Amino acid sequence: MSDCLPLTSHFIDGQFLPAHSGRTFDKRSPLDNHLMGRVAEGGREDVDAAVNAARRALHGPWGRMTVDQRVAMLHAVADGITKRFDEFVAAEEADTGQPRHVISHAFVPRGAANFKIFADLIKNVPAESFQMDTPDGAGALNYAIRKPKGVIGVISPWNAPFLLMTWKVGPAMACGNTVVVKPSEETPATATLLGEVMNAVGVPPGVYNVVHGHGPDAAGEFLTRHDGVDGITFTGETRTGTAIMKAAAEGIRDVSFELGGKNAGIVFADCRFDDAVEGIFRSAFMNTGQVCLGTERVYVERPIFDRFVAALKARCEAVRYGRPGDAGANYGPLISHEHQAKVLSYYAKAVAEGATVVTGGGVPAMPRDLAEGAWVQPTIWTGLPETAAVVREEIFGPCCHIRPFDSEEVVVALANANRYGLSTTIWTENLRRAHRMAAAVEVGITWVNSWFLRDLRTPFGGSKQSGIGREGGAHSLEFYTELRNVCIKL
Repeated sequence: MSDCLPLTSHFIDGQFLPAHSGRTFDKRSPLDNHLMGRVAEGGREDVDAAVNAARRALHGPWGRMTVDQRVAMLHAVADGITKRFDEFVAAEEADTGQPRHVISHAFVPRGAANFKIFADLIKNVPAESFQMDTPDGAGALNYAIRKPKGVIGVISPWNAPFLLMTWKVGPAMACGNTVVVKPSEETPATATLLGEVMNAVGVPPGVYNVVHGHGPDAAGEFLTRHDGVDGITFTGETRTGTAIMKAAAEGIRDVSFELGGKNAGIVFADCRFDDAVEGIFRSAFMNTGQVCLGTERVYVERPIFDRFVAALKARCEAVRYGRPGDAGANYGPLISHEHQAKVLSYYAKAVAEGATVVTGGGVPAMPRDLAEGAWVQPTIWTGLPETAAVVREEIFGPCCHIRPFDSEEVVVALANANRYGLSTTIWTENLRRAHRMAAAVEVGITWVNSWFLRDLRTPFGGSKQSGIGREGGAHSLEFYTELRNVCIKL
């Protein structure tokens, strides 16, 4: 490999470092498969160095800061991201290939906001207190204090890498913890760039650390098994979450997981039709379907079923493939050829199980300069039973199966008949029905007449096999702090 290719380094104790072993792995563009550069391949020694740096910082300058000083530092981090906004957008574009408008209007701004929101929250969090009687009549006062959990291992995904990484790092640092981040090997750039911002604004060395690499028997596993890590937060597939939970059992470390989803969209005949079509299109196909909150199962009330399928088909066939900055481009590639092969295998399964392919189902014809990218068509199926693989299993691609329904009771049963329970979106103008349905569907978050509309103060997380714990607003404090009681005899 040519030495002129750029190297994405670890960020440990305030320094950008190569892997202790000298090993690297290739980073290729999902757009056209060209070799973008090399990434340091983290091993046990690199994880040890990062965790040890985090522990020193925990009990060093960072641990001695007042809340106001820490809040000011995190506001400076957010401002530093904003000052280098275009660099973060370009880094995420290069790693993911997704359209610029999605990255610049949603993902990077949310990444900066995650630091400010949680910084402001920590200034105003209340603590409970109780006055109690004692046998001698003097009484006692009990009050709660929150302390940082310690060193937090952050395992972040590739589908919205900066947003989802900072969604964990922001509250962890606001609560006084230090972090070791293991970003996805597919998307190393923005986590590394954030290290430059941390140094520029004066965050003490060791508070924020990044170790690159893979999962099993590599940096990810070494981090989750490290006895210097006090808690592990992870976003990704359920199978990986199971492995991390087993590792965290050694030493009884706490975990917070946002895992897989096979989310249902429910469209009633009284919906605002155009809004529902656009909402389901976004929830099924935004970010090329690589969204944990995405909709892969759609249930449409029978009177509007045929019309809805036709309208969603037309919307899919109007997408514009292209590079992130291309004029009019609104649809990018999948993250890698490996993921492309997985998604296409489900496209084949759908046909084998008897699906009607309404649109898509394969790889689009691309111009020569993009022909080697990880492209797939947005795809709609109908006609499959609930037992079909593409109806039961998370695909994490730009596809959905649409089925008609005739009653609330039936569609609730269909929506709940799945091992996942992350989110759902319901489209109806009947307010009473909206409340009934929202309470009946077994998920962590329900949207009515919207999707991906988030107030960051609200609880976020999944039910069933879609996760453990809740994050967002004050709910994040339950994971990122230890609540202690103090009893004072009066």
